[in-house]
Amino acid sequence: MSKRDRWSALLELLAAEGRLDVEEAASALDVSSATIRRDLDELAEQQMLVRTRGGAVAHGVSYELPLRYKTSRRAPEKQRIAAAAADLIGDGEVVGLNGGTTTTEVARVLALRVGGSRRDGADAGAPVPSAPALTVVTNALNIAAELAVRPQVKIVSTGGVARPQSYELVGPLTGGVLKEVVLDAAVLGVDGVDPHLGIMAHHEDEAGVSRLFTERANRVIVVTDSSKLGKRAFARICDLARVDTLVTDVNISPETAARLTDAGVKVIAV
Repeated sequence: MSKRDRWSALLELLAAEGRLDVEEAASALDVSSATIRRDLDELAEQQMLVRTRGGAVAHGVSYELPLRYKTSRRAPEKQRIAAAAADLIGDGEVVGLNGGTTTTEVARVLALRVGGSRRDGADAGAPVPSAPALTVVTNALNIAAELAVRPQVKIVSTGGVARPQSYELVGPLTGGVLKEVVLDAAVLGVDGVDPHLGIMAHHEDEAGVSRLFTERANRVIVVTDSSKLGKRAFARICDLARVDTLVTDVNISPETAARLTDAGVKVIAV
């Protein structure tokens, strides 16, 4: 197992349990205790955990796994969720996307869809029509970078200060752009969905930007795997009353689906 894979596995264990024991982690990853100690020391130097005697603990009460270590988590589920969410977006619409692994997958599906629709029936070498097949407004640097090379997609990137954990732009400059646009739909990745508190994010600045997305959108689509359902995060985005549709995986419990439906949210499980 490479160091990157070990770090990813350790951070996932820490995100799930809130603490790590060296011996238990060594057994789980089938490596030596000395290797785990070195890994934890290096992760602590990067301020990704707090080192303790015999292990490590997460920072604070709500732990945020950096995006670069989340890309492989529940990948098949996220890809199915993304495909289902993209089906809810019509041609020519203006869609807002916040940052995250699932919204990144949504962006990729949308880009492939509009790219294919523009080629269908077109003559070889025909010019690309001037009107974009889709307009995407995003505060995520990685999404903007992927879509910027797609001529069928008009990409609008907000300003702001970049957060290295999520590649998202946040702050007053971000809000300044979002307050000047109108969206047909906002597709939001979240860190928690609570039937009473609504949808949430780990970081207050990201929650504030996502809240602006909901205020500027005609409809709000939340995309999240079922592990986030029933969980709370530090910063609240909005009530469930503002959410039109939640797209998740088939592991959602019937009780959770019923509570969301009772709150007026259409639940799509794929």
